[in-house]
Amino acid sequence: MGKKYVYDFSEGSMDMKTLLGGKGANLCEMTKLGIPVPSGFVISTEACIAYGKAGNKFPNGLQEEVAEHLARLEERTGKSLGDPENPLLVSVRSGAMFSMPGMMDTVLNLGLNDESVQGLAAMTGDERFAFDAYRRFIQMFGKVVKEVDGQIFEDGITAQREKAGVQYDNELSPADLKQLVSGFKKILREETGESFPEDPRAQLEMAIKAVFQSWGNPRAVTYRRHYNISDDLGTAVNVQQMVFGNMGDDSGTGVAFTRNPSTGEKEIFGDYLINAQGEDVVAGIRKTKKLSELAEDMRSEERRVGKEGRSRWSAEQ
Repeated sequence: MGKKYVYDFSEGSMDMKTLLGGKGANLCEMTKLGIPVPSGFVISTEACIAYGKAGNKFPNGLQEEVAEHLARLEERTGKSLGDPENPLLVSVRSGAMFSMPGMMDTVLNLGLNDESVQGLAAMTGDERFAFDAYRRFIQMFGKVVKEVDGQIFEDGITAQREKAGVQYDNELSPADLKQLVSGFKKILREETGESFPEDPRAQLEMAIKAVFQSWGNPRAVTYRRHYNISDDLGTAVNVQQMVFGNMGDDSGTGVAFTRNPSTGEKEIFGDYLINAQGEDVVAGIRKTKKLSELAEDMRSEERRVGKEGRSRWSAEQ
């Protein structure tokens, strides 16, 4: 039996931080504790090091392991990557042993293409949500995986908002978002000479390689030099089933701390956005709300829809 490179969240623990990275080890630990963490798997730091030593090629057995763990994830979720009727979408994140700002950004909504986006729209009954997720994926894939200047995509969104006469991204209509999808694919083609990959398994392979290669990007190397972090540690790759914060006014995204990071006071502290995905919180495009406002926001949403408990976030959370 060859070397094991991939671990389901149920197989790891916080004691495996060197092998699974900080993020991966803690996702595994939370899974063991019974916290409802979306399912996924971790590709180890050893795989990253082996990839580099092999001249940026997957080590023997890695592709087969990824395929095996992906099949398990599909079985657990009842969804399939690229399925035109019931698509599985995943996020792909880096996660070294030590937190390292300046490495790869997250890729969300991986698995979408021209067919599966229709399935997502039909499955959720929300065409706007589906095409919002699709434009986000192409944008992140272009910026993070293909290293296209992110400002080009942002300029495209600004132009689309101006054309539509709206102020915020979440006010764009399904027709606006479809135009962005076409425009983003054109940007990707013009900037890289390559078309957007419609095959979700090719998307996943390219994203995994991008995480591995981010270990050697100039910002990451400079950070390691400054903080005396070894180049031999590598980064893990976390592949996880998507949950969505951009499905309407009863969903959202945010950041929470158990202490106030400014004062050190022991209190629940954070900020959030309604009807958004993670990058919206840090992009500065929309003004975030304080976590203390969340309960009232959710109560207002419940009153609006007139159905107790409909919100994906409860007021108590």
